Amino acid sequence: MRRALIALGIGLSVLAPTAPAQAVSVVNVRLAYTTAAAQEVARFWLADGAANLRNATPYDVQTELAGERLATDVAPTGPAYTIPPVEGVAQPAGDAPATLGKVFFIGSDLRPHWCTGTSVQTAYRNLVATAGHCVLDVEAPMGALGKWVFVPGYAGGEAPHGLYVGKEGIGHYDFDDLRDRDRDYGFAVVHDGVALSGADALTSVGRLGDNVGGQGLTFNQPLAPAADLFGYPGGDSLARTAGSPFAMLLAGPREDRPVGVGSSHAGAGWLGSSWLTRYAADTRTGYLNGVTMGVSDTDGDGSYDASVSAYFDGAAAEVYRYAAHRWSGKIA
Repeated sequence: MRRALIALGIGLSVLAPTAPAQAVSVVNVRLAYTTAAAQEVARFWLADGAANLRNATPYDVQTELAGERLATDVAPTGPAYTIPPVEGVAQPAGDAPATLGKVFFIGSDLRPHWCTGTSVQTAYRNLVATAGHCVLDVEAPMGALGKWVFVPGYAGGEAPHGLYVGKEGIGHYDFDDLRDRDRDYGFAVVHDGVALSGADALTSVGRLGDNVGGQGLTFNQPLAPAADLFGYPGGDSLARTAGSPFAMLLAGPREDRPVGVGSSHAGAGWLGSSWLTRYAADTRTGYLNGVTMGVSDTDGDGSYDASVSAYFDGAAAEVYRYAAHRWSGKIA
């Protein structure tokens, strides 16, 4: 497994004219980088009636976080940076955005698992956001989780918009090397989607963002008055909850600026779920401003009551910017 460390000196001055330059370290790990490798991964998940998709279990690594709510705000460290969502892509019947789905992979236990993932806006229409430890294997010395794929609109073992094999995993160096939970967010560049036709034939279904759209993103913002969270707490059905974000103090992991949202959805199935601000129900688009990296019992009553995300600051914006410029293509 090849891991590349890229020191970006372009800084936020590229994103906003008034921002000071700062270097950000980005980790790039290869997933299924070649066409042959990507085809093998696709067949692994789609074979036998998608048995491996159906048999996967929620990823339960680093889920529980001990923390408390704070009354203070989270102050931005630089200028705001916003990317608009992809508009005009037809959405299926129902309330769930097609941009949401499950990311599947093989964990260090060599078994299939899943987290939630979100298609986000890029010029190449090929990027998925999730928790950092749903891309990078924190139980291994380095490298990525195996056989990584994204299935938007996943429900009941079906892949209604195709299956998208990961090509590259992108994260922050401090999370990969130091396990800094302030950087527990990640992106995966995915190949064009495929479907299985016949016993073993793969058919291309096109680019992810062209098929399902892509959510916008926003960084270095004050805490939003409200956020809509989407994920898979119970297994096959996408769920939605809403709440007001608040600053948190965590007792265990290394993190200085965690953010929480009150949520009745808890447990491993919620990892990677998207936090969308300014969500519009008619277009089913909003602005990704967090991803669930864990859940917490903030009032000590023995049950989880909050989802927790790293704050999306300027460093997160630079990781996204690097990932957004990575190209991919067809594998079938």
